[in-house]
Formats: sequence, structure tokens, C-alpha cells
Amino acid sequence: MSASEKEQLTFTYPAQAAWLDEVKGGRGGKIVRVTNLKKEGAGSLRAALDTKGPRIIVFEVGGVIDLERSVMHINEPYVTIAGQTAPAPGITIIRGGINIRASQTIIQHMRIRTGVDGQTKSSGWEVDGINVSAAHHVIIDHCSMSWAIDGNMSASGPRFKGNTPDEWRANTSHHVLFSNNFAFEGLAEASHAKGEHSKGSLIHDNVTEVIFYRNIWAHNVERNPLLKGGARATIANNLIYNPRAKAVHYNLMALEWEDHPYQLGQMNVVGNVMRGGMSTKKALPLILLGGVGDLALYADDNRVVDQFGQALPLFGRYGETQAQVLWQTKPINWPSGLPIISTQHVETELAQFAGARPWNRDKDDVRVLYFIAEGRGTIINDEKEVSSYPTAAPKYAAFQEADWDLSTMMPRVAQGQAPVER
Repeated sequence: MSASEKEQLTFTYPAQAAWLDEVKGGRGGKIVRVTNLKKEGAGSLRAALDTKGPRIIVFEVGGVIDLERSVMHINEPYVTIAGQTAPAPGITIIRGGINIRASQTIIQHMRIRTGVDGQTKSSGWEVDGINVSAAHHVIIDHCSMSWAIDGNMSASGPRFKGNTPDEWRANTSHHVLFSNNFAFEGLAEASHAKGEHSKGSLIHDNVTEVIFYRNIWAHNVERNPLLKGGARATIANNLIYNPRAKAVHYNLMALEWEDHPYQLGQMNVVGNVMRGGMSTKKALPLILLGGVGDLALYADDNRVVDQFGQALPLFGRYGETQAQVLWQTKPINWPSGLPIISTQHVETELAQFAGARPWNRDKDDVRVLYFIAEGRGTIINDEKEVSSYPTAAPKYAAFQEADWDLSTMMPRVAQGQAPVER
């Protein structure tokens, strides 16, 4: 790893934002080493996740973890998964996904390639890449998710757990940061029971204090992202490429809310780029409003163009919506300290620094970045249309605590000296 490669490892999530200081993950806990690529058992990632107490999970092996069409659940809180510690080629999870049920979770520099894996159309194999499920104070940073059957990266939970709106918000996911991630090629006509289901990110009803920052969504039909009723999020400095039907959208559905009092959605949309591609619907706006719930919306410095660089609308509606948009002149509950770059730099910055292990990208991240740069690529139904599961042989290297700052999980580097190659 060279000095310039170390720069790509640097955290770019906004540590000064107030609630992010409260996300400890496994900081100060014990080191748990992953020593093999097995689905489960001693030395596996699953065993490390099931360990109780604060812990930092590091890797003494790099390669592929095959979940064999299952989901890996995180049930124990106060954990950091440091994929940056793995020897090349890093860690890729295939044929499954991760479900985060535990608060105080940090995941960095992991790849997840879910895939339909030969399952028949609408057969019910429907898995997210990463889903945060009724957990809070969670960071997903510098990861790459693709080929999900449901959503590539989402946050959800019970819609109405409790007696008041404040209790609803407290009992579902809240305080979640998605930063510097790739979420691409959600599979459309695959094995989801509902049929077409190429989705980027879902923020479920009443999920609040969510930040999407410096992510790339590419080749997803919709949900780039979708906020449902009463959800609150800041969407800043992201790239949305080749959405088919919807990019950013908000929808409170009357059938789901029944007689519950509708809650106002809140959304900041700042400094994002949406660029249409070969699959994108004509004249698609960046932001769409549907359903019956009103949305408080602040939008500023967003670039919205089709595949030929012609301007597209910022805002539109879909369905028989009764909802009203309440335009704001100032950001709503803006995360303090969140640094914003101009849209003219978003694509270049994200191509260089976002995604899992930018110094050591896999073939699919490289392929998608090339397609974005060249205006290529389409919505797909099966991972075999564009690629295949990785088959890298395991590579081993001992984790040396002295080489890492355990408070940040950054490599320790002497002045002017490159980190040790792993």
C-alpha cells in the first residue's frame, strides 16, 4: 500500500457531525481475528460476530466467504468489522447478505455480491446486500453491494411499535450513516416473489436521522433511495447513474398507515449528481413525490442530466398523489460539520475514493466505474449477464496490532513512510 493508497483508506465520513461521535462500534474492545473463510465455526466471520462484548473484527485471511444462500445476522452490539485489515484481495461475501440487528455497529471495506444464484423467477429467494433492522448508531462505510434481490443497502424496522410517533421513531432504525459505498445492479426480474425488484436503498417508515453521503447508486430501477412515510434523511454528494424509473423518491402509503396519524417526511437533497443512462426513463426528475403524506424538502446545488448531458427536472410526482411538498429555504436538521463539495467534483471524487478498498478494487467495481465513465451499462436480471461470483484463492497474513491505530482502524505510518503491504 503506497502513500497515495493510504489516502484512499482515509475515513471521509464527517466525524464532527454530532451524533456520529456517539458511534463507537467496537472501539476499546478486544481484537477478534478471522482466520478462515468458512461460513461458520471457529475462526469464521460468523463466530466473530457472535462474540459478546465490544470487539474489533480483523482479518488474517482474504478471499471469498460463501454464505450458500443464507443471511449473516449481527445480533451483538458494539462491533467494528474492519475489512481494510484483510490481505488482498480483501473480503467478498457471496450468495447472501448481512442483516444488522445490533446497535453500535460499524462495517467498512466489505464487498457483498448476493446474486440470484440460479433460483427460478419469483421463487422467493429475496435478500438485501446490507440491511439495518431496528438498530441505531450504525455506520456502513466504504462497502460495495451488488446483485441484491431486494435492496442493496437499506434501513428498516417495525413501522408502528409503540403508542406515539416518538416511540415509533425510537423503536425502529435511527442514526444510520451510509457513506462512500457502491450499490449497483439490483436484479430486476429475478427470484423476488413480487417480480421486478431492482432496488437501491429503502428507508422504511419512521426511520430517522439517516445520512447518505458520497455513495454511488448505479443500474437500479428505483429506490436511489426511497424514503417511506415519516422518514427523515440527508442525501448529499451522491452519484445516481442510470436509474430506470425513479431516483430519489418519497411515499407515505395510505394502505400501510391505515388510521395512524400521518407524519411529515423530511429530506435534504444537496450536492448530488443524477446522470441518466441507457435504461433511464425519458425526462426522469431527480426527486419524485408519491402517496398521501407531505414532505418537507430542502434541495440545493444538484446536477440532473440525461445520458447526453441535457438538463432534466429536479422535481416531479408519480401516481395519484395527494401529498404536498413543503419547500424549505434552509436545511432541515442538517448534520453539523458535514463537508459538501461542488457537484462539478462529485463524479471524480467518488470514482477515486468511494467503494470498498479503492486501492485494491475487484473486477466488478472496476467494471461499473468504467461503465459510468463511458455512459454504458443497463438494468440486469441475473448476475451472469455481466459477471460471475469471484473465486479468489485465500491469502493469509497475520494482523499486527502495532501497525494500526485501533481507535480509528487506520494504519500507523511513519512520516513519509508507506504502510506495510498486506
